[in-house]
Amino acid sequence: MHPDVHIDIPKVPGLITKKIVKGVTYMYYEYGRTYSKEKKYTSVQRACIGKVDADGKLIPNANCRKYLPQFLPGESQRERVSSCLRTGAFLVLRRLADEKMLADCLLRPFTPKDAALVLDIALYSLITEGNTAQHYPDYTYNHPVFTEGMRRYSDSKISEFLQSMKPEQINGFLHVWNLYREKSDRIYISYDSTNKNCQAGDIAMVEYGHAKDNQSRPIFNYAIAFDQTNSEPLFYEEYPGSIVDVSQLQFMLSKAEGYDYRNVGVILDRGYFSRANIAYMDDHGIEFVIMAKGLTRLARELVESARGTFEDERDCFVREYKVYGTTVKRKLHEDGSRERYFHIFYGNERQAHERTTLEDKLEKLNRYLEGLENTEAQIPDVVNEFFELVYDKKGAFLYANEKKDVIKRELRLCGYFVLITSEEMTAVEALRLYKGRDATEKLFRGDKSYLGNASLRVCSEAAASAKIFIEFVALIIRNRLHNYLSNAKLKNEKKSNYMNVPSAIRELEKIEMIRRGDGIYTLDHAVTATQKEILRTMGLDEKFILNEVDELSRAILKVESEAVKNGEG
Repeated sequence: MHPDVHIDIPKVPGLITKKIVKGVTYMYYEYGRTYSKEKKYTSVQRACIGKVDADGKLIPNANCRKYLPQFLPGESQRERVSSCLRTGAFLVLRRLADEKMLADCLLRPFTPKDAALVLDIALYSLITEGNTAQHYPDYTYNHPVFTEGMRRYSDSKISEFLQSMKPEQINGFLHVWNLYREKSDRIYISYDSTNKNCQAGDIAMVEYGHAKDNQSRPIFNYAIAFDQTNSEPLFYEEYPGSIVDVSQLQFMLSKAEGYDYRNVGVILDRGYFSRANIAYMDDHGIEFVIMAKGLTRLARELVESARGTFEDERDCFVREYKVYGTTVKRKLHEDGSRERYFHIFYGNERQAHERTTLEDKLEKLNRYLEGLENTEAQIPDVVNEFFELVYDKKGAFLYANEKKDVIKRELRLCGYFVLITSEEMTAVEALRLYKGRDATEKLFRGDKSYLGNASLRVCSEAAASAKIFIEFVALIIRNRLHNYLSNAKLKNEKKSNYMNVPSAIRELEKIEMIRRGDGIYTLDHAVTATQKEILRTMGLDEKFILNEVDELSRAILKVESEAVKNGEG
């Protein structure tokens, strides 16, 4: 407590509550909420900010200084910023944002203040692996920020900012960002989508659809177009949860054309395999690499005809993926006008995995059917693929016989998969292009797992779009760091467990600057060997950290001096 300080009870609507204990009134501030997926309810997080005196004034404590410094008299910038700032991750991520010219792109549609706030929220998501506005003030208390004057914003200010963001600002950034991208040479765009839950609000694009995780919750879809050739995200789309992936592809291709991407090819997974999509790409001169949607009749025929001709030929071996491949040229449809290139692959490890999976599935179905014998239970149609069901005259299920020919055919196909390309290339080239989609997959895993964005917690359409946009900005920076770390891992045979984005950020977070008695910040301790190795992947060293800390310290000291001069201290 600060017994010499008595202030009016802060007016923060909806966030201040009181509790009387043994005749003493204590005031509490709600600084956050957490949602438990397991228990399916939200827990409120509150901190006591002081007690009320006989005159109805608040005697503030340290929590009041931490969460509501704006209500305390004589609070300078020094009290609003921690004396120990976690600096390393911020400095490195700021450097990566500068490399991608993100500030320049943001300054076209946004004011300098708002552009800085976009970058601050993006780095907050990257460093904390969270996206809730309630925890943003805690983050800024012990981290440097882009905002001029090291300005710390409250969670309500962040919410207002998200709701005020306009579609033309978001589109303006995407236009400028794609204006700077490489377009002279052929690039391959990897396109993939995922869906996200949305937990609050009346938002038009949130619908019950084809959820990949939780079928019982409303979702929206989110897709990224990724330049695989130059390894960077290009643009994104958000669309209603009921729209399936296969029908969205043509809109993405039209958007890519709008951004002046003319000489492109696309790399797609089996979810986009459809006759209409392939016809659209043919009509617009777009080359493609696509995974065949399962082993269709045509793919089965190709596998059967090629079986035994390439699986042991070393000239057909793709070393980095440990599979064998061969190429066959023929039409995709009998009435088609163009021949395609079918690349057939076989892998021993894949065969063992798929065979085990199939046999486990059959064993579970057998046990399931045995438990239903001599009953009138309704058996799902999916069972008919592998079993012949026998019923009595009254319609009761008696027993099931395995369709041995069908199962034998499925077992023979284990280990095989087929890629289709519209232009001539070898099986090795096709597989390398398709496997490059891993970068897109990593973006989605990073988005959901490491940015806390598996679910959006918003109450308006504008706030949802703003969060998705800031998430995309964060992904650009995260992908840049991922590329540096991945390239270093390829060159170094040593398997370092910190050469991934989450671990590298946690390690860099340990680089701290502390305030000395004279108010100047200095590095707390020397940069460790692990931190130096992470910095080297980006061409940086300890000198970079020392120079940036010195510059940051001077900037903070200047802000504090101006605050005192203006009577704020």
